[in-house]
Amino acid sequence: MSVSDRTRIDGPPGESKDKGARPDEEGAEAALHVTLPYEQARRPGDLPTVRRFRLSVVEGPGAGTVWESTADTCSVGSHPLNDFAVEDSTVSRFHCEVRIGPKGPQVKDLDSLNGVIVDGVQVVEGILRSGSLLRLGRVVLRFDFSAESNRLPLSELTRFGTLVGTSVAMRGCFAMMERASARDVTVLLEGETGTGKSQAALAIHQAGRRRDAAFLVVDCGAIPPHILESELFGHEKGSFTGAVSRRAGVFEEADGGTVFLDEIGELPPELQPKLLRVLENREIRRVGSNTYQPVDVRLIAATHRDLRAEVNAGRFRSDLFFRLAVLRIAMPSLRQRPEDLPLLVSGILESLGADPERTGALRTQEFLSRLRHAAWPGNVRELRNHLERCLVFEDALPLAEEDSRPEGSPLEVDLSRPYAEQRRRVVDDFERRYLRALLEKHQGKVAQAAVTAGMDRVHFYRLLRRHGIKP
Repeated sequence: MSVSDRTRIDGPPGESKDKGARPDEEGAEAALHVTLPYEQARRPGDLPTVRRFRLSVVEGPGAGTVWESTADTCSVGSHPLNDFAVEDSTVSRFHCEVRIGPKGPQVKDLDSLNGVIVDGVQVVEGILRSGSLLRLGRVVLRFDFSAESNRLPLSELTRFGTLVGTSVAMRGCFAMMERASARDVTVLLEGETGTGKSQAALAIHQAGRRRDAAFLVVDCGAIPPHILESELFGHEKGSFTGAVSRRAGVFEEADGGTVFLDEIGELPPELQPKLLRVLENREIRRVGSNTYQPVDVRLIAATHRDLRAEVNAGRFRSDLFFRLAVLRIAMPSLRQRPEDLPLLVSGILESLGADPERTGALRTQEFLSRLRHAAWPGNVRELRNHLERCLVFEDALPLAEEDSRPEGSPLEVDLSRPYAEQRRRVVDDFERRYLRALLEKHQGKVAQAAVTAGMDRVHFYRLLRRHGIKP
């Protein structure tokens, strides 16, 4: 097993409401808040606010039920863990999510069985207006803004562990992390690849009461299932071929400390009930043993997948998700906090040991402006890689075309250039995207990626070097 698969660090370094229907409060003011849902603080120390909204069942089972928001999001479905639970067989366990963002209210389908239809149009993600009707199976909900606003809880910190940020999105995340570190609750960190979930897990551990105990990391997506069980729970001598001695698993080794399960969404179905028992009873059983033994650990998990959609698809147990999601923390993507770029660039350059006198070009407004307009599908990790390339060439390199173009959009063809040049450009673009996606699928394991690609490993490495991609 590689060091990246398992790492040890010792020591420090919604609410639901059922009400009667209320009179409509739309009008010009409500319409204004469709496009301006956030209100900035008027005085220093005040918290920004987000427009409160309500969902009313206007058709189907539970007609007349009203739910009013206390934050900026609401998950809807038939599972009790939802903010707004709708009891109907045509509504998926986690059907959709309504979120108030900077661009207004949006609804996202969580891979539900019957889909989400907004004002007669089926959507995967859609913009809402006050009065919009959402059909979820046999149930129809009406979305309306309320007259009041909710204050967003923000931390006064601009740094938590190694994470930095002054944006509303990041300070809201820090506020949740402060709450998580104050208690031993199970935490589920959600977010895209490269948003800093591993750093957040370590920061929560080091800010909590278990800071002086062990912090063990297991990447559930990087270890074969037959080895993962032994890695987590340990095994007895002779329990399987190669088990020449008794071995303690991470839950035993981390006694008194924290276990961080990265990419929990990749946990095989046969191991999910065993992890559920650990969370419910705080006890484990080694492979080959007939007895259970107690463990005293805190669990933090992370995933780039939406586990609610995985539950709907039957790939993840709903009861395990319920136990993991005691406190969910969504790590914002870099696209959601462009105002943090100057602070991030400065911190990354410092961590790389860059000479301030020789990196002035990487701190100019022109360079930072180019960074703000990039898509950053790899988030802060991709930003770090780009800055490393800039340091190698000692220049503010232009962003690669695939970095500054929204993910999935076609490469624009320049008809004024020769055919051979344009063909090479399109092929290079395909190769970069293919190699990056393949490496991400195999967690950076070049040998596995080369086998999937059907090419020699030497040739695979040659392609990586040509495009400046680091495994």
